[in-house]
Amino acid sequence: MKKTVLVTGAAGGIGRAICRRLGGEGWVLVPTDLSPELAGVVGELEEEGVAAHPVEANLATDEALADLAAQLADLPPLELIVNNAGITRDARLVNLKEEDVAAVLDVNLGAPFRLIAHFAPRMETGSIVNIASRAYLGNFGQFNYSMSKGGLVGMTRAYALALAPRIRVNAIAPGLISTEMSMAIPQDVREKMVAAIPLGRMGDAAEVADLVAYLAGPGYITGEVIVIGGGRSLSR
Repeated sequence: MKKTVLVTGAAGGIGRAICRRLGGEGWVLVPTDLSPELAGVVGELEEEGVAAHPVEANLATDEALADLAAQLADLPPLELIVNNAGITRDARLVNLKEEDVAAVLDVNLGAPFRLIAHFAPRMETGSIVNIASRAYLGNFGQFNYSMSKGGLVGMTRAYALALAPRIRVNAIAPGLISTEMSMAIPQDVREKMVAAIPLGRMGDAAEVADLVAYLAGPGYITGEVIVIGGGRSLSR
């Protein structure tokens, strides 16, 4: 029996990799994003023989949630939500604007909360995977981002308790992953970041997608945050 997955932030590097990985496993894909690049992602998937039902919308609005629910009603049962969408508004704390704190919290924490609150009651069983970040441990210049991802980890644990045993809820905390966003970091800064990684390289978006696929299947893991950062979270 086919089953449906909702993936937010599907136009980004990690989102595309997640869609490709899950689509290859036979999931019915509902990729969402605000970016017009979502159409390109869907085109890539179709070339690989993977059908998708894209939703280009701001899921922070009630109208978008209602439209999404209507689309899901015509598809196989929703059994997986991947909250991958996220934004940054980096600045040193002394320069951080209140509106930038509010924007990052709304997208990175508020949107996953709204999606889970809206759709988890409609799921008979399944899994929710929240894409956090190693930054939840704290990053200089990313006060608002670290705060949002720390909140997402806390929300993951709370929802894991609230939704068990019907639904498992876990978080993945990627470190430095080779995406367009990471490659936009100045080369000298990026090289210093890579030098601090025990495995000596950036991660690949496909490696994050593999972990999502593992957590999507039946298992005994819930309420956990798994760091995928090449050992960067060690004491080194």
